[in-house]
Amino acid sequence: MSEFGQDLVAATQEAVDHAQGSNRSARVHTVQVPDVRAIRRMLGLSQEDFARTYAIPVATLKGWEQGRRHPDTTASAYLRVIARFPHEARQAVDAA
Repeated sequence: MSEFGQDLVAATQEAVDHAQGSNRSARVHTVQVPDVRAIRRMLGLSQEDFARTYAIPVATLKGWEQGRRHPDTTASAYLRVIARFPHEARQAVDAA
């Protein structure tokens, strides 16, 4: 069997071991998704105002709030900045 084939078999076995809970060496990445609706409500903004203020498409915001989509890592970081520093985030968007 080729080296590639051996690597493929080994990777598949690692995946099976991980799925069965027996592979402790696998890395698991967890992305914490901010509660977009809670952030928006905390700021007292409608969906349209929040989207316009922070340059987020309204359809994207609605998808996040309705659970049809989730913010990716970059958007999640941006939302955490908005939650923690809403005025500074707004100023940064306005300056762009």
